[in-house]
Amino acid sequence: MSESIKLAIKELAPTQLTAGMREVDRKRLRWRRKHDDRAAEYFDLHPFPVILGPAARHYLIDRHHLTRALFEEDIRVVSVSIVADLSALSPDEFWAALEMRSWTHPYDERGVRRTYDELPRSIEGLVDDPYRSLAGALKRAGGYAKDKAPFSEFRWADYLRCHIPHEWVERDFDRALGLAMSLADSTNAASLPGWRRHSEPMR
Repeated sequence: MSESIKLAIKELAPTQLTAGMREVDRKRLRWRRKHDDRAAEYFDLHPFPVILGPAARHYLIDRHHLTRALFEEDIRVVSVSIVADLSALSPDEFWAALEMRSWTHPYDERGVRRTYDELPRSIEGLVDDPYRSLAGALKRAGGYAKDKAPFSEFRWADYLRCHIPHEWVERDFDRALGLAMSLADSTNAASLPGWRRHSEPMR
């Protein structure tokens, strides 16, 4: 990674359409408890990864939830590190390069693929996907293990989306999480990253 620079959060272009707003709220609370009094130090040690794209725009490729949480907490400037300079590419070439490296996730809150033109222009435009929040809660509850596979939480969100009623997730989150725990133990989830039975010892 290159040396970090300071940028306004509003200048960072998302590479995904959605975020779990429950997850954002959780990160806001953690920020207040742990980092609010030493924000500059945190940003210097943990710069946000971006890609320099066409028209010299900076595209955020990770930590969308934290970035949105920081913006909600009135943090306006963060440190970023340019992972790659792809500014010489055409827009089509740029998005193809990001997709090849799993640096973008152009799917909406229903799990439907959208065009890159429909990606939000700023972090404020991220749309809530409650199933992404459910997937995050499921991981913390031990339903599956943390995995380095790209967008692993979104893959779990899409799995849960197919099996748990939307109204449960919106109105009775604990009930939805209980069902998610059962679904996570099913062999139907075996292809998902972090499926916990993969890490269980052989008997």
